[in-house]
Amino acid sequence: MRRIEGRHNALVKELRQSFSKSEPNEDGFCSIEGLRILEEALRSGVRFKAVFFSESALSKAQRLLPQIGSHTETLLLPDKLFAAAVPSGAPQGVAALAKWKAFTIEDLLTRANTGPLLALAGVQDPGNVGTILRSAEAFGAAGVIVGEGTVSVVNPKVVRASAGSVFRVAVVQARLADLITKLKEHGTRLVATSSHKGSALPESSLDSRIAVFVGGEGAGISRDLLAEMDEIVVIPHSERVESLNAGVAASILLYEIARRK
Repeated sequence: MRRIEGRHNALVKELRQSFSKSEPNEDGFCSIEGLRILEEALRSGVRFKAVFFSESALSKAQRLLPQIGSHTETLLLPDKLFAAAVPSGAPQGVAALAKWKAFTIEDLLTRANTGPLLALAGVQDPGNVGTILRSAEAFGAAGVIVGEGTVSVVNPKVVRASAGSVFRVAVVQARLADLITKLKEHGTRLVATSSHKGSALPESSLDSRIAVFVGGEGAGISRDLLAEMDEIVVIPHSERVESLNAGVAASILLYEIARRK
């Protein structure tokens, strides 16, 4: 483990910039933070460019070093330097530049026979996206398509809310309108969630090859996308509640699809 004192170290600068942009760098690496997240990344076979520990987290470093291995550069930073690079309100003294497996639309179309696809249309809340990724893994989704206007899955809050599922779920970023024809050509039924009009969930047709479109927290799914759907599904709930949280709605649909199988 190499000790670093200066904020101008290239790897420290890369970690800080990656956190500020919440997107992968040119080499595809992005920043992750937290002991549990790093442990999940290790368990998931994620590739690391560098792992960073604060001085106060030295005991954590000693525990994790055998799992990280000698092939990955490991840096020890003074607490103030670590806190300046990692924007968490309560940093745990553990961070990394990580890169996990990339997928293509063709990969997801091939996997779509094994479970539903999810398409996120403008889901902006990181907690919702993280919840959806976690439920996607829990209920056997084939993959997640991140559409325009949806928060990046490498956003630290998304990564944290996913509890590590982001490292294992097949995720692709794409413009949803451009995928409609391709999805239909592959025999995929398009289903959207709605809080108002549509087929009640118990009577809906969810048994075939399917892609579930989940809209954003405010505007929902655009009219243009809704016009392309084969079915719109409503999850029955109390009239006193205007609508369900996007993460909750997606999770209920995923559970119902898995239950029917």
